[in-house]
Amino acid sequence: MSVLIVGVSHNSAPVSLLERLAAPGADSVHKLVSDAAGCAHVAEATVISTCNRLEIYADVERFHGSVEQLSTLLVERSGVSTEALLPHLYVHYDDGAVAHLFQVAAGLDSMAVGEGQILGQTREALRLGQELGTVGPALNVLFQQALRVGKRSRAETGIDRAAPSLVTAALERARPALGDVAGRSVAVLGAGAMAGLATATVSRLGAADIVVLNRTPERAERLAAEYAGRPAPVESLASELAGVDLLITCTGATGVQVDADLVRAARPDGRPLAIIDLALPHDVDPAAAEVPGVTLVNLAELAAGLHESEAGVEIAAVRSIVTEEVSAFLTARRQASVTPTVVALRSMATSVVAAEMTRLDGRLPDLDPMVRAEVLHAVRRVADKLLHEPTVRVRELANETGAVSYAAALAELFALDPDAVTAVTSPSVPEEKTR
Repeated sequence: MSVLIVGVSHNSAPVSLLERLAAPGADSVHKLVSDAAGCAHVAEATVISTCNRLEIYADVERFHGSVEQLSTLLVERSGVSTEALLPHLYVHYDDGAVAHLFQVAAGLDSMAVGEGQILGQTREALRLGQELGTVGPALNVLFQQALRVGKRSRAETGIDRAAPSLVTAALERARPALGDVAGRSVAVLGAGAMAGLATATVSRLGAADIVVLNRTPERAERLAAEYAGRPAPVESLASELAGVDLLITCTGATGVQVDADLVRAARPDGRPLAIIDLALPHDVDPAAAEVPGVTLVNLAELAAGLHESEAGVEIAAVRSIVTEEVSAFLTARRQASVTPTVVALRSMATSVVAAEMTRLDGRLPDLDPMVRAEVLHAVRRVADKLLHEPTVRVRELANETGAVSYAAALAELFALDPDAVTAVTSPSVPEEKTR
């Protein structure tokens, strides 16, 4: 079995295509996970779904058939033709899949390189797969280790401080029109994770007034209370727009939530208004940018402008950590792959020793117990010494790349029972409790 990733992200596709793939709700992601797990040759599956990536992770028996089936799921979800989507899909397999997930969890593959939200989104993908029963030992160990890599990257480097979040990057992009957030009035449309990050960011930067609008009053009240803001019903958006300096919208809903006519009616005098649209699909009609006084920043613009240079030193440190962790994980995985064969070999040796001692007991029933103990000890030492070098070497050779399966060769040479080998449980990385 090997890990396969089929996905699309801001690195491979335009925002317009990502919008078509964006999940309209949790149930849609659940369905994609279930459909992926139901594909032939797929043993385990889960999905990382964010505003700028959609990736299916699967533990598969066959590469080619699985790639075709998982790609078809994404084509069907996008609603575009196979020819239109396939050039934007990417595939990572086996060692490459491990490296990609570790890079994702560390924030190296994010639109805003180093941003911290992806760690929670990776954790959510693991939790979802566990909840649906589609994640088993292979993906569980892989995702648990990816979470550790992400945490280590942030604990040992300053990547969180050096790299911008999407919110801070968008605010920087809007600065020429908005100026500093301090002392400004801000409206946040939405109450999910991104809206929470936006509210926390503008509060930290000293916004004078924060209003949170959401269709669910309880969620708006909860988020507003956390940052000394005030809640408002989404129906009051037009009146709230009349008095704020900045609107940040990230609802996760389908369809346009803020059209150009609404903005025009709210700001008929052309007073400056900055709008940051962090939703996918987009919440704000792009035509709103044509309203006098309005500056619109959306994900498409952010994708075109974000880069690594400001956090170069920290990113280099994170890359070093990821490289080290990928190497260690692959080494441990290859060594674990030979463990069942080694254990089966030693079990066979133990059985041979036991059989010979039983035979000895039959031929020499009056053998002195102390002499018998010495014989048993000597036979065991001989067996251990004969097996020591082959078992050490097979673990060392497992780290070498190539087509030769030394574990299979060892099993063949010693005529090990295949059922005895597969019955052995390989050691794995201890699980981390998800929250």
